[in-house]
Amino acid sequence: MQNKQSGFISGTLSSWCGADKIAGAAKSILQEAEESIDRHVDLNVFITTCKESAQAQAKASDEIIRGGRCRDLEGAPIAVKDNYCTLGIRTTAASRILTNFIPPYESFVTSRLLDAGAIVLGKTNMDEFAMGSSTENSAFGPTLNPRGIALGRDDIVPGGSSGGSAAAVAANMCLAAIGTDTGGSIRQPASFCGVVGFKPTYGACSRWGVIAYASSLDQPGVIAKTVEDAAIISDVICGHDARDSTSLETTFSKLTDCLRTDTGSPTIGIPKQFRDLTISNDLERLWQEIESRVRKIGAKLVYVDLPHIKRSLPAYYIIALSEASSNLARYDGVRYGFRAAKVTGVDDMYERTRGDGFGEEVKRRILLGTFALSSGYYDQYFLRAAKVRRLVATELGSAFEQVDVLAFPTAPTPAFKIGAHRSDPTSMYLEDVFTVPVNLAGLPAISIPGIVASNGLPMGLQIVGRRFADPHVLSIAHKMEQALDA
Repeated sequence: MQNKQSGFISGTLSSWCGADKIAGAAKSILQEAEESIDRHVDLNVFITTCKESAQAQAKASDEIIRGGRCRDLEGAPIAVKDNYCTLGIRTTAASRILTNFIPPYESFVTSRLLDAGAIVLGKTNMDEFAMGSSTENSAFGPTLNPRGIALGRDDIVPGGSSGGSAAAVAANMCLAAIGTDTGGSIRQPASFCGVVGFKPTYGACSRWGVIAYASSLDQPGVIAKTVEDAAIISDVICGHDARDSTSLETTFSKLTDCLRTDTGSPTIGIPKQFRDLTISNDLERLWQEIESRVRKIGAKLVYVDLPHIKRSLPAYYIIALSEASSNLARYDGVRYGFRAAKVTGVDDMYERTRGDGFGEEVKRRILLGTFALSSGYYDQYFLRAAKVRRLVATELGSAFEQVDVLAFPTAPTPAFKIGAHRSDPTSMYLEDVFTVPVNLAGLPAISIPGIVASNGLPMGLQIVGRRFADPHVLSIAHKMEQALDA
């Protein structure tokens, strides 16, 4: 029987999952995805593509479709950030030190995707070891922003560190993509590329098989075209995993069902300290758009006082870099990955392997983290940062006694030019000002499209909820998403 289904790759995951698929549908949509990847090769989205395994998965899906017993993601083409271990498929974390690393096991998240019938297209580009906000810090070169290309600009970043995943979704190379969020690395690229990025409550989705950056902050999540699509993927990948000591046993009700739940007239809070950070006309317009959408969905708007939230950024970077210096100590040229050649001894091998294998930003963060943990400075830096983290988490918890969710911009600016922050790394870190408090407190948050800035590039807004309130966050975000055109 000839397959006549086509055009799904430019649509939504919910449309694909809800379609009455016929035999050959999985092969057809895979072909569309591969053609789109080939058309957009200049964006440098994929580090590794998985054509052979993807075709085998599509063939298996078509057999299941033919038998009329489709799984939740049957035949859906999905892209995966290249810090997820994938059995038999190269996994690099965008670093030279892991250029030829092929994992002997499958991560929890990718196992869930495959078990649900998804087709893994390949591994997307990222900032090396997820350290960055632009996908410039990759051993495989920078990824370009599809929204910038549409404006005739080939010098715009897609955000980071999950920039490849966000670009893949924005360019219709896949129906959805998987990323990780340590300090905004799903939400910020979603904002820059004009798509949706969802970070679940810390621990709701297992980190098993994710190459670690900062273990107490890293969280798998989803980049998709709509809130509903993000919920569909989250229903598949969230769940308890005994192999991850931080994995929660708490389970959510089905997230896609919660989108239709009547939230009544929720109270939505805006942090006063963030509202005062109006650094441009575009950011002011985004604040006004947030306030407008709150009114459109019939919610009550209040301003909440979060005096310690301004200390989130320095505390985050001390904690994240300290954990990174510990996590990356395993890359020494002994057990796996790149090893420097023609060394004169063990110490020389360590030094040259790490010096040649790591990029400049990774080395900078390892050095800063090691310094913060060093004797004589631990109390002064890391311990004080941990105390600030507790204050921020407590303060946000108190805010949710007054409001149902918080709403504020995802990033202070639209996507910037490649190299814009190269000479001043601190200015790059400031791009995370609106996202890092969420990770410090382990809260669920989602970025949805907000406005189009004066330069034609998108800016997103985010909805943040209390721990375990993922269904409520998605429900309110879904209503605010629908209010865009209301």
